[in-house]
Amino acid sequence: METPLIIKSFNSESDYLAVKSLKDVKYVLWNETVKIWKIALPVALSLLFQNLNNSSTSIYAGHLGDIELSSFSVYQSVINSIYFSMLYGMSNALATLCGQAYGAGQFRNAGIYLQRSWIVLLTTCILLLPIQLYATPILKFFGQEKEITDLAGKYAILVIPYMFSYAINLPLMKFLQAQSKVNVIMYISVVTLLIQNGLLYIFINVFDFGIIGLAMASNISGWIFSVALVIYAIGWCKEGWNGLSLKAFKELWEFTKLSLGSSVMICLEQWYSACIMLLAGHLDNPVIAVGSFSICLNIQGWNLMLLLGVSSAVSVRVSNTLGMSHPRAAKYSFLVTMFQSLLLGIIFMTVIFLSKQEFPMIFTKSEDMIHAASELAYLLGITMILNSVAQTISGVVIGCGWQVMVGYINLACYYIVGLPIGIFLGFNQHLGVKGLWGGTMCGSVLQILVLAVIIYKTNWTKEVEQTADRMRTWSTNK
Repeated sequence: METPLIIKSFNSESDYLAVKSLKDVKYVLWNETVKIWKIALPVALSLLFQNLNNSSTSIYAGHLGDIELSSFSVYQSVINSIYFSMLYGMSNALATLCGQAYGAGQFRNAGIYLQRSWIVLLTTCILLLPIQLYATPILKFFGQEKEITDLAGKYAILVIPYMFSYAINLPLMKFLQAQSKVNVIMYISVVTLLIQNGLLYIFINVFDFGIIGLAMASNISGWIFSVALVIYAIGWCKEGWNGLSLKAFKELWEFTKLSLGSSVMICLEQWYSACIMLLAGHLDNPVIAVGSFSICLNIQGWNLMLLLGVSSAVSVRVSNTLGMSHPRAAKYSFLVTMFQSLLLGIIFMTVIFLSKQEFPMIFTKSEDMIHAASELAYLLGITMILNSVAQTISGVVIGCGWQVMVGYINLACYYIVGLPIGIFLGFNQHLGVKGLWGGTMCGSVLQILVLAVIIYKTNWTKEVEQTADRMRTWSTNK
């Protein structure tokens, strides 16, 4: 019986031969499924638990009142989206470098990359402080209602410590994911979720702190999560962590440019949702429009956490295999992950269609809000299919280091095509939130088609060569 594997240049794994039979297909499918989900499931669960922190806060805000829910939703969708998307996108540079470095066996470089990322992201947080401090006038400038913007601006100032926690934990998660040390992130996320919900209950139900209690719980849980990851990285990651080093301050400008380039892709994609939220604030009855859309975004966020786990897994898998000079493994990993992501999307879409009258009740008791959110269920279900494809492609993009190129594609698809269509449907055709969301979907479909063509035409052997060049360029031993 011929084995489908052939030993390549890296001693811990081997690349695939070309698939020529059903037996080979089954072997690749099973082998890649195990490798992907060994990373994807813990990452997905950890991200889900982290997202549930925000959802828990949103649920408590919704039970404080419609104004509190809409204010928190505007903050999350606009102000938080601005800085989180930038910080998360910048940390993706670390995902590419660390993943490929570990694949190539250059373990010592990863700790230096992590420290550089901390420096760059903490500096970015300082530069982004005015957005938090002046959230109210910023939101008023975009035409949001005074009652909503005043409360959202107050919350933005209160959660400034939470913003800085991202600068520590986002690079750490990429650092650990590149080493496939993902279970610890999941365990810490569970503990943090339990702590946050306990704090929310005490601050809201016992002490009646209102929106101040929401902020206090977020700040405390955010820094508990960050400090726990730091302790683990320093104490148990001896292979990649060799202590603080002055080398972290070398080539900072080059690393900053790489990080900013990586953030372009994520920012343009995520800020589009912020644009939709702002536009929803100009519709008739903005409290209901913003609130119902935010409920769907929260449900979508739960689904997205699983997909981001898959995206992170395929990113680690592709970057590792390229670093190991295994082009077929990178290609087959993408194909297997895409197939399984589509199945997940179909399952989630079906669940949403069957529970369209029930899921809004998790967030609100308002009959008007429940009815408005249930009417968006079909768009939510279809979006889950599109997200399944898009997140898998994003994982490949990060693994290969194509973020800057995809940034330009996102700019064209979302802002030149999707946004005008959404405005036309939402306002000119009087379709409201449905129209705005429909424009988003048009942009997503176009983005997926363009990136699918690019991946189809990719020369994976050439990608291996470019990875080797990247590792030589960013070596810390120069």
